[in-house]
Amino acid sequence: MSAGPPLPQLAPPLKAPEFTPTPTLTPVPTLLEVLRGLDTGPRGLTEGQAEERLGRFGENRVPDTRDPSWARLLARSARDPFTAVLLCLGLVSAAVYAWGTASVILLLVAVSCVLRASGEHRADRSTAGLRRLVATTVTVQRRADEDTAPATREIPVEELVPGDVVRLGPGDLVPADVRLLRSTGLTVHQAALTGESAPVPKSAGESDPTGTGPTGTDIAGTDPAGTDTAGTDTAGTGVFQQPHLCFQGTSVASGSATAVVTATGADTRFAAAHRRTGKPPATSFERSVQGVSWILIRFALLTPPLVLMANAALRGRGLETLPFAVAVAVGLTPEMLPVLVTTCLARGATLLARTHDVIVRRLPALHDIGAMDVLCVDKTGTLTQDRPVVDRAVNAEGRDDPEVLRWAAAAAWWSLQLADLPAPDALDEALLTTADEDALMAYDGVTALPFDPARRLVTVVVRTPGRLGTHTLITKGAAEAVLERCSLPDEERAQLRALAAAQAADGLRVLAVATAERPAGTRPHERGLTFRGLVTLRDDLVPTAAEALAGLAERGVTVTVLTGDHPGTAVRTCRDLGIPVAGVLTADRLDTLTDPELTELASRTTVFARCTPEHKTRITRALQTGGHTVGFLGDGVNDLPALRTADVGLAPRDAAGVTRDNADLVLAGKDLTAIGHAVAAGRHAGGNIASYLRITLSSNLGNVIAMLSAGLLLPFLPMLPAQVLVQNLCFDAAQLAFAYDRPAPSALRRPTVLEPRALLRFIVGFGALNAVADLATFGVLAFALRGPGDDEALFHSGWFTENLLTQAVVMVLLSLGARGTSGRRPGPVTWSAAALAATGLFLPMSALGAPLGLSPLPGVYYGLLAAVLTLYAAGLMTARARQERRSPPVA
Repeated sequence: MSAGPPLPQLAPPLKAPEFTPTPTLTPVPTLLEVLRGLDTGPRGLTEGQAEERLGRFGENRVPDTRDPSWARLLARSARDPFTAVLLCLGLVSAAVYAWGTASVILLLVAVSCVLRASGEHRADRSTAGLRRLVATTVTVQRRADEDTAPATREIPVEELVPGDVVRLGPGDLVPADVRLLRSTGLTVHQAALTGESAPVPKSAGESDPTGTGPTGTDIAGTDPAGTDTAGTDTAGTGVFQQPHLCFQGTSVASGSATAVVTATGADTRFAAAHRRTGKPPATSFERSVQGVSWILIRFALLTPPLVLMANAALRGRGLETLPFAVAVAVGLTPEMLPVLVTTCLARGATLLARTHDVIVRRLPALHDIGAMDVLCVDKTGTLTQDRPVVDRAVNAEGRDDPEVLRWAAAAAWWSLQLADLPAPDALDEALLTTADEDALMAYDGVTALPFDPARRLVTVVVRTPGRLGTHTLITKGAAEAVLERCSLPDEERAQLRALAAAQAADGLRVLAVATAERPAGTRPHERGLTFRGLVTLRDDLVPTAAEALAGLAERGVTVTVLTGDHPGTAVRTCRDLGIPVAGVLTADRLDTLTDPELTELASRTTVFARCTPEHKTRITRALQTGGHTVGFLGDGVNDLPALRTADVGLAPRDAAGVTRDNADLVLAGKDLTAIGHAVAAGRHAGGNIASYLRITLSSNLGNVIAMLSAGLLLPFLPMLPAQVLVQNLCFDAAQLAFAYDRPAPSALRRPTVLEPRALLRFIVGFGALNAVADLATFGVLAFALRGPGDDEALFHSGWFTENLLTQAVVMVLLSLGARGTSGRRPGPVTWSAAALAATGLFLPMSALGAPLGLSPLPGVYYGLLAAVLTLYAAGLMTARARQERRSPPVA
């Protein structure tokens, strides 16, 4: 037999994050078309055909990726621009035999590279658990040749090929993407792909072109949300809800089936999701750090040539000033930035894991969630639980009537018992939970007509209490279907339809209940019924959701709902939780918008309804384009593209394995309270990082300006290279205290974003103020020492002391800011600044001072220096207060 035409793509693999505008609904092939396209039949393939296809399509394996070696990870981490500049400065220092400078710089580069590489190594191991979701053997139906009857046998799953016929039973892992041929009571767990907690019913019938399939909500009645029995989104999961298709990575919960394999190996949906786990786009933190790094790179690259040229032109000095120029350039750069950032984030991650069961899988993501100002969530399972609850039961006049709920619960109970169903659907369970158990036991069931998608009804027959020979027929289901079977005037029927429609438009699921009395022994007849009333059901809210959302709003985080549900259902949920709904946008409207139009609307829209995975990804990107830092909470493989597009991806611990492995933060559950704790921890860490950068860079810039100016005015170098490096190391050691500081409460109420331009304005302004203080010290030294040119060691000692003291003052005053008068207890930064000041005062007069070229200073100098520092502190506080009034802090 010929190989046949190319196999049809029954369900195209997950699309890449790029949005394809205005998707069209393509016809779904019938079972006969599928079998013809696969060149197979219900009896399965012959052994020869299977062997030929195995060679053509390859083994049925999930594509594997090798973890990069440590050497490659280290080389990749060295490509960071900030690390590369430090490395170049270290090599230049080694080339001119400035071994002390070179050793310090290269040590910092090594620490930075190791920290970065270890983090990437942990992330690269995240997909190792994928194979646990794939079966190892499968029961296949094959023939020895064309004329032989088919036989079933177990084969390794790797040998499965498209066109094979397989058999599935309870507990089996689905070995490939398949199309059902026959099924009996089949339900499938699809959590690995969609995150749905409840098993999904599957059947071998022809497909539902809407992509939603038969659902338990049809049993209950009018449902505007397009959700399944558990209340999970179906419009958003698309092809996964096709009842006749099953996918690799899912498992059989109950029932049995025979199916034909349509895709194996790299062509399966599971593998398509796996391929999406490549390198994600740069996050908010990475973009901010790169922006800051390039500012430092420009300064660092310009400093050595400027120093060399100025000294050569004005002082006739040549390459002997190169070590000093390199030391000045190093002094400008925050060498401890990688160590401090890692320490801040690691402490926050450890605290989250220990106290709130939040696992931070990528350390920079902690800063990203602190900078987050928009959180995108699904409705089901995040804002609402995976079950509905009864809202009201009303009679035909629209008044509350518990009798209506009693009839509906009786129908649910006896349909469950008499139709031999394994478990009630979600809506029937809600009815049974609310109803009085004693009232249910008053009836005695006779027979039941189970749900039929064509009728959209379920009917039970019970014995009428106290009336021998009379049975009561109870019908519940879609309001339209029930009303058609009731004896009502047309006007009243229209009024009841309008009442049901109004309830559905308000985001409620609606079912109608009717009864009729029939003589015992007669066949159930669903006509001439007496209308009893309507039962409305709503999504059960997550208990902690309202409080958590209020907390996020106080911290400046806007929640955007991306759901596959009906917009009315999503809006009602938002209203019940106190979320202000600024705007609602449905998928059909979204498809007509260009990217710039969507970017403009996204920030003003609270609910995006009827979303597919592609819509979620496009909305996430539009929010980012609008200048927002976006978090995305998802749990299924269908959420993976949007989760990886977001600045920070979050997933609950029970999410699909591949989704959880690619999330930046893993939560103990779908609890927004945990996200609030993560936001606070991220802002705590981000605030400390921002404080470190502001204080370090402004102080370093001031020192560099002063050194360059003094170097041109003095007949000798204002400070020896070794002294510059020791001073820099002392300051760096002191600044590690920022990793343990606690920022002001106001810093936790807004996103912590590192804005390079705002940071540049800050460091230039305060750096200039620092330079003025340094140059004032130059004048003090000239007066106190009666001519600085007479004693280089005294000048070096005086400036060394002044630099450390001014940096200590900067650390305390700029870290406290407006809180300086709040009476707060001294924290780690204050104590560290005190130790730095003590080092500046006592090192020149200690035994360690002489090897560094330092000497004790005269007493008059300290008095004059105190006056300079007092004026400098006053100027700092004035400038900081003015800056805080004009604009919020950089962080």
